[in-house]
Amino acid sequence: MIGYVTLGTNDLARAARFYDAIAAEMGVGRMMEYDHFIAWGEAGGKPGIGITEPFDGKPATIGNGVMVALEAADPAQVDRLHALALAHGGSDEGAPGPRGESFYAAYFRDPDGNKLNAFVIG
Repeated sequence: MIGYVTLGTNDLARAARFYDAIAAEMGVGRMMEYDHFIAWGEAGGKPGIGITEPFDGKPATIGNGVMVALEAADPAQVDRLHALALAHGGSDEGAPGPRGESFYAAYFRDPDGNKLNAFVIG
């Protein structure tokens, strides 16, 4: 049902470095790029993620309670995504590990403070 997710940024170049690393680990690249917007994913594939400088010219802000979940291939990829996030200016919101019996996840924020998680079920 979800086509894509867009998050705001106040520094497009910094955010691009962060999401380039995350997308590369997940096997996708940039699929759209404009002066104030970049999107990663595959055209016609799974939902993608975009970052944008707000159209109204006001500063981008984070949504309290908003999180984007990235489906990983396996627990090792969850670990790598968490490490990549931290290495590219992100911050830790919960180290990789099991959450319950069949959910493995890691939580982090991008350089603008947007919350993401990488997870596998099973």
